[in-house]
Amino acid sequence: MAERLKNRVALVFGAGSIGPGWGNGKACAVAYAREGAKVVCVDINVMAARETAAIIEEEGGAALALGCDVTRSDSVQAVVQATLAQFSTIDILHNNVGHAAMGGPIELSEDDWQRELDVNLKGVFLACKFVLPIMLEQNRGAIINISSAAGLRYTGYDYASYYAAKGAVNQLTVGLALQYARQGIRVNAICPGLMDTPLIHQQITGAYASSDAMMEQRHAASPTGQMGTAWDIANAAIFLASDEASYINAVILPVDGGLTARAS
Repeated sequence: MAERLKNRVALVFGAGSIGPGWGNGKACAVAYAREGAKVVCVDINVMAARETAAIIEEEGGAALALGCDVTRSDSVQAVVQATLAQFSTIDILHNNVGHAAMGGPIELSEDDWQRELDVNLKGVFLACKFVLPIMLEQNRGAIINISSAAGLRYTGYDYASYYAAKGAVNQLTVGLALQYARQGIRVNAICPGLMDTPLIHQQITGAYASSDAMMEQRHAASPTGQMGTAWDIANAAIFLASDEASYINAVILPVDGGLTARAS
């Protein structure tokens, strides 16, 4: 086990995986622990959170698993209080919860539109609302928001609410970073590109003829010829959470093999 985050406490919202394998949040939670952090694994599916926490504990780390609906203020606040009760502080806040509903303004209902904004954006707001006072009191902290390449560019999918929400996450990240920079708090976002995670099989397979076609076309669409993995996101998150990134703030970091740099 490495030492870059030794004795720090990481609160990871969305630490479970939606299916077998390694989702971004699950990989990030385990990676934080491998760098010495105590990790609170939070997910709306508490069994998925427990699975991630069990991996950490089996590797000799310290973890706590909790269930949470990030769209509910009382649920998020309860998680923060439980984290303080167990570990006394929060040094790293990692916001990984996200969802993409297919459809443009014509196809989406108003309820669907609002749900996407709540899951992708309100959840980040609520987590920051209850964690920032703790970080301000200790005059330090790192917040990492998992956004998307869709917050920067049109990615070829028809999911208007996802574009809107992730674009808002990016600008919220910038605003918070500059508002709290003099209080020792850094806020950055990671924008995954074409990733090979369990999530894509749950949310975007319907945009393709088959799951196999989806995998083939997404690999081909990446500038590298291969999709990234959850560990690519985890490696970026570890760096941004560590002291190695002490002067990196308000950065919207694409982890996408160059996808968002391409003109077309």
